[in-house]
Amino acid sequence: LQNDHKALMKQVEEALHQLHAREKEKHARDEAEALAEALSQAQSLPQAFAKVNAVTPGSPASISGLQVDDEIVEFGSVNANNFQSLQNIATVVQHSEGRPLSVTVIRNGKKVHVGLTPKRWAGKGLLG
Repeated sequence: LQNDHKALMKQVEEALHQLHAREKEKHARDEAEALAEALSQAQSLPQAFAKVNAVTPGSPASISGLQVDDEIVEFGSVNANNFQSLQNIATVVQHSEGRPLSVTVIRNGKKVHVGLTPKRWAGKGLLG
C-alpha cells in the first residue's frame, strides 16, 4: 500500500509540474504576443510633425475637439512628408476658411480624426 501511495503521489507531483510549466509557457506567449501587438501598433502610427501646446476655449480648434498634447500627423493636405514650417498650416487655414478640414492627430497612442472648420472668431484669427 505504501508503495502504491508513493507511486500515486509521484504521478500527482509530475502532473502538477507539467501543468505549471504549461501555464508558464502560455503566460510567456501571451506577454510576447501583447508586446508584438503594441510594437506593431506603435510602428503603424504615422509620423507627427507638430504638437498642440494650447487650445483656447471657444476657438475653432477647441470646438473641433483638438486637445493640448495632441500630435498632429495630418492637417488638411499637410503631413510629415511635405511639412516645412507652420506657414504651411497657416496657408491651408487661410484657403479653407468656412470649409471643413480633416485633421488627424495621435492622442494617447491612438490615431484620432477630427473635423476642423477655420473661421474668424472674436478677432483672434481663424483658429485661435
